[in-house]
Amino acid sequence: RCLLKMVKGNIIVPEDILSFCCNGLQGSTSPPRAREPGEREEAPGAMESPSAARNPTEVQMSQLVLPCHTNHRGELSTGQLLKWIDTAACLSAERHAGCPCVTASMDDIYFEHTISVGQVVNIKAKVNRAFNSSMEVGIQVSYEDLCSGKHCSICKAYATFVAQGSLGSKVRLKPLTPQTEEEKIEYSIAAERRRMRLVHKDTLKDLLTHSPQETELETRDGSGAVPAERTRVESVELVLPTHANHQGNTFGGQIMAWMENVATIAASRLCHAHPTLRAIEMFHFRGPSQVGDRLVLKAIVNNSFKNSMEVGVSAEAYGQEMSISRRHINSAFMTFVVLDQEGQPRTLPMVAPEPGDGERRYREASARKKIRLDRKYVVSCKQTEVPLSVPWDQSNKVYLSYNNVSALKMLVAKANWVLAREKEKVRMYTLEEDKFLSFRIEMSVCIPAGRAFSLLSNLRRRHEWDSHYVSAELVQKVDDDDMIYHVVSQKLRHENKQQDFVILASRRKPCSKGDPYVVAFRSVTLPTHPARAEFTRGETLCSGFCIWPESEEMSKVAYYNQAMPGYLNYVTTNVAGLSSDICSTFEACEKFLLKNKDDLISRLQD
Repeated sequence: RCLLKMVKGNIIVPEDILSFCCNGLQGSTSPPRAREPGEREEAPGAMESPSAARNPTEVQMSQLVLPCHTNHRGELSTGQLLKWIDTAACLSAERHAGCPCVTASMDDIYFEHTISVGQVVNIKAKVNRAFNSSMEVGIQVSYEDLCSGKHCSICKAYATFVAQGSLGSKVRLKPLTPQTEEEKIEYSIAAERRRMRLVHKDTLKDLLTHSPQETELETRDGSGAVPAERTRVESVELVLPTHANHQGNTFGGQIMAWMENVATIAASRLCHAHPTLRAIEMFHFRGPSQVGDRLVLKAIVNNSFKNSMEVGVSAEAYGQEMSISRRHINSAFMTFVVLDQEGQPRTLPMVAPEPGDGERRYREASARKKIRLDRKYVVSCKQTEVPLSVPWDQSNKVYLSYNNVSALKMLVAKANWVLAREKEKVRMYTLEEDKFLSFRIEMSVCIPAGRAFSLLSNLRRRHEWDSHYVSAELVQKVDDDDMIYHVVSQKLRHENKQQDFVILASRRKPCSKGDPYVVAFRSVTLPTHPARAEFTRGETLCSGFCIWPESEEMSKVAYYNQAMPGYLNYVTTNVAGLSSDICSTFEACEKFLLKNKDDLISRLQD
C-alpha cells in the first residue's frame, strides 16, 4: 500500500523502495524452514545482518542465474561468473581507494562445483591489504539453492587492483587497518601472496631449466594424437560502451569472459565434446583497452594429460588503424576436463605439438601442471592437512616458503592467546586449539629490530644461546631469504639418541610500517639428508620469531611454536610452572642479543 501511494503521488525514490522491501522482508512472519536430518546448519546466506560489524570495503552481490547466463547444459557460464567476480572486486577496491580502479591480475581460481539455472550466486569481496598504489581484494563465491536452502562454496579468488587518477596516473592508497582475527590473518598473508606473484614466472623458468627438455615428448609416440594446430581458435571482438567502465576502459571481467569462450572452443575441438572448466591460472593484465578497440583472442590446446588438458589463450588489442601494431593485453592458461554421465573425467586424446613453439608450449604445460599440483598440495590445503615434511625441490620452493611464512603469520594473528606465566621480563602465553597446543614467549630487548633479525635468523649461531641445539649445518642456500639447515639437538628424556631435523628457515623483512621481521621454521625432506640410524628424526610444523621495532634501539622479540606430540610434555611442564627451562632459554637469548648487537658480521648482514 505504501508503494502504491508513492506511485500515485509520482514520488518514486529508490532508497525508499529499497528500505520498504528490506523492512518488509525482515518483518516477515513466515516460519523458518525445518532442517532435514543430518543437514548442517549454514550461515544465513551471503547477506549478513545490518547490525553486524562489517568491513567498510566489503561488497556483497547476489545474482539469480537465468537461462541467458547459462551454457547448453543449463549451467552458469564461467565467463559470466568471471564478469560478476571482477565487478564485485572492483567495487570493493573503489570503496577503499575513493577513485576508479583497474584490474591488474587475478590469481589462480579452482572451481569446485557448477551452478544451475534458478540458483543464486552470492559473491563477497573485500580489500585484504593496500600497498602503495595497488591492493589485494579477496573474493568468496558460493551458490544458494532457493528451494532446499542449501549453500555451497564455489571458489575463492584473490585479485589485484590499481587505483588510477584523473589522467591515468597511479594514486597512493591509504593504509588499511584490519579489525577481526580473520582480517588480520588475510592482511598479514597478503604480503606473502604478493611476493609469490612476483616470482611466479621465475619459478616456471627455473623448473624448465632443471628439467630434461626431451623427456615429456618421448613418453608419447604420437600414434592417434591430434595435431595441436587443429585446435587453434582466433576470434575478434569490438569493444562497445556496454563492455567498458565509466572511464571507457574495457572491464577486466569482460576480457576474461571472451578468453574463456575461445578457450572452450579450442578444448572442444580436441575432445569433440563439451568440456568443463576446472581451473584458471593467473590472469595478468599487461595494459588497458578502450571503447572502439578490436580485441583479437587466440587459443590453442598446449598439452593433454590423461583426464585434463591445458589451453593457452591470449588477447591482443588494436584500433581502427591496422598499421598500428597490436598490443598484448592478457594471457592465461585454463584447465578443462570432459565429464561422463556419472560426472567422472573422461580419458582425452593425446596432442601432437608442432615443432618449435608448439613443443615449447607442450613442455611448459607439463611444468605448469607440476607447479599447480605443488601449489594446491602445499598452499591451498588447510594447515592441519599439510604433511610435516614435504619433499623439497626447485619447483615447489616458492610455495613451501610461502606456506612456511604464512603458517607462522596465521599463528601470530590468533586472538585467543592466554598469559600463562610471567618471569621478570619474560612472558609466556598459550593457545589451545582442537589439535594443537601452541606457546608464545616474548620480551623487550635493547637492540635494533634489524640486528636481532640477523642474529636470530642464523641457525648456525643458535647453539650459543639455546642449550638444546648441538649444531646446525647450512645444507643449501636457496636464496637470500630461504635456507635449509641440518640441525642436531640434545637427547630427549627417555631417548638414547640425539634428534636431528632438516629445517627450512624463511626470513622476511617488513613489507610496510607496523609489520614485524619474520623468521619462520618448518621441516622439509631432502634426498641428500635421509633419516639416519644414529639419530631420531624430529619434525616441526610451525615455529619461528617475530620481531617488532618499539623504538630505534628497542625491540619486542617473540618466539612461537606449535608443539608437536614429542614436545608436549616438555611444554606443559613449563606452562604449569614445574620447570623454567623455556624462560631460562629465552633469557639466554636476550644475553646473546645484547652481547652481539654491535657485532660487525651482523652489521654486514643487515
